Amino acid sequence: MTPIANPAPSVPETVVVTPAPLTPAEVIAVARHDATVELGDEALAAIRTARERVDALADDSTPHYGISTGFGALANTSIPTEKRSRLQVGLVRSHAASSGPEVEREVVRATMLLRLHTLATGHTGVAEETARTYAALLNAGITPAVREYGSLGCSGDLAPLAHCALAAMGEGEVHVGTAAEVDASGVASTPLVRAGEALAAAGIEPVVLREKEGLALINGTDGMLGMLLMGLADLRHLSRVADLTAAMSIEGLLGTDAVFAPELHALRPQAGQADSAANLRTLLAGSGIVASHKEDCSLVQDAYSLRCTPQVLGGLRDTLAHAEQVAAAELASAVDNPAVLDDGRVESNGNFHGAPLAYVLDFLAIPAADAASMAERRTDRFCDPARNNGLKAFLADDPGTDSGHMIAQYTQAAIVSEMKRLAVPASVDSIPSSAMQEDHVSMGWSAARKLRRSVDGLRRVLAIELLTAARGIDLRCAGEGDQGGAGEALTPSPATGAVIAALRETVQGPGEDRYLSPEIEATVDLIASGRALAAAEGVTGPLR
Repeated sequence: MTPIANPAPSVPETVVVTPAPLTPAEVIAVARHDATVELGDEALAAIRTARERVDALADDSTPHYGISTGFGALANTSIPTEKRSRLQVGLVRSHAASSGPEVEREVVRATMLLRLHTLATGHTGVAEETARTYAALLNAGITPAVREYGSLGCSGDLAPLAHCALAAMGEGEVHVGTAAEVDASGVASTPLVRAGEALAAAGIEPVVLREKEGLALINGTDGMLGMLLMGLADLRHLSRVADLTAAMSIEGLLGTDAVFAPELHALRPQAGQADSAANLRTLLAGSGIVASHKEDCSLVQDAYSLRCTPQVLGGLRDTLAHAEQVAAAELASAVDNPAVLDDGRVESNGNFHGAPLAYVLDFLAIPAADAASMAERRTDRFCDPARNNGLKAFLADDPGTDSGHMIAQYTQAAIVSEMKRLAVPASVDSIPSSAMQEDHVSMGWSAARKLRRSVDGLRRVLAIELLTAARGIDLRCAGEGDQGGAGEALTPSPATGAVIAALRETVQGPGEDRYLSPEIEATVDLIASGRALAAAEGVTGPLR
């Protein structure tokens, strides 16, 4: 289910948290690569100033939400001074109510870092020691156990963030370990231990919450944003991989590259479409297979799954661009309720509502599913002797005796069907909570969770297309098929040939039926590790 982290070309070793926005690369460096976290001097100054303002309001005779009152439906209940620490502690304990399987280590770390950044803006009113503890937990590799269900995306990611705050208090359960110590699903594989024991072993003093601090630690959109940022990075990578696998299929199915001419795409000036078409031209340049049927081809037009590739993969890119704008605005935000303003006021607000993130998290699942659907159709064409231009049925060595890639396409179809269901938006749902005080919620956390599954599905569908297309190209190059000069050995493009060579380091070429699942997983790893794209770009230079 979980996306495998794509290698970052340049990962910062240290991330300094200041009131200025973090970059997506910095978030991913901490979440996936265990970069060290430091609090900058500007952040510490802003935190101290905000805390002084909260302390000044603590003894005010006028009630202030989250400082001297209860929360949610109990916002009008005044809390005496001697019970306020208990109020904050009780808030965290009661809200740490998630259930189900644990979420991935990288998600928890991204959530904690983004919450730390909001603390560093000086708009939450936490104590300096609390912010320092969050940085220390990240640097010590202490990851709270956060479970799948519990967030409605409003007031932010309450339950996930509460589990993180609970660990900072020395309570609950945590994992201790590095990014390398995760299981196949991305969840930390080290044993669960008591948070108090882990903090003591790392020399970290548990925080003692004061007025407003519990609220400040759990009122944010950090889980949604962290998953959005990692999803965007993965989908940017996969958009280029999708161009690559499409190019391999177009080549192996004897498609034409003429439809990717720049003058044709200039007639419809969609930015993503132009980029995808340019990539396809680059990847197919120098292909002996494409050249073999340019002058003598009986086909009038290629099927949509070949010809319309730039339109679909371009739409994915344009959706990514929109989602990146939303993510950039959220990275520049300080989401908390109440918020400490620069003029000293502490005001209630609704910035914690996850709707802006929920919408784009849902949106991204749509083109991801469509890109996978189109890739599956190309794979199916390879398997069908009525449509694969002279290749054997299912690319089998001996059709009837061998099944070839018949069931690999079934696997693709199963994943694509699941992705279509995952494309149904979560953000249109809302279940009122907190005695109707929180009567409209975003379900953004749910949108983020299903996007992660969708990204993983797209990666696997593209892997099967790459595996199948490589087999088809190898068969063409061995003289099988109906290309011009039938029976003549041909050559792939330098770019696709480099990818096939990388694949053949771990996966054999065409032959009798073999145990196919390990070959699929090896191809998934070829994509996830970045090696497939690197092989192509080693020939072409960076793709768009």
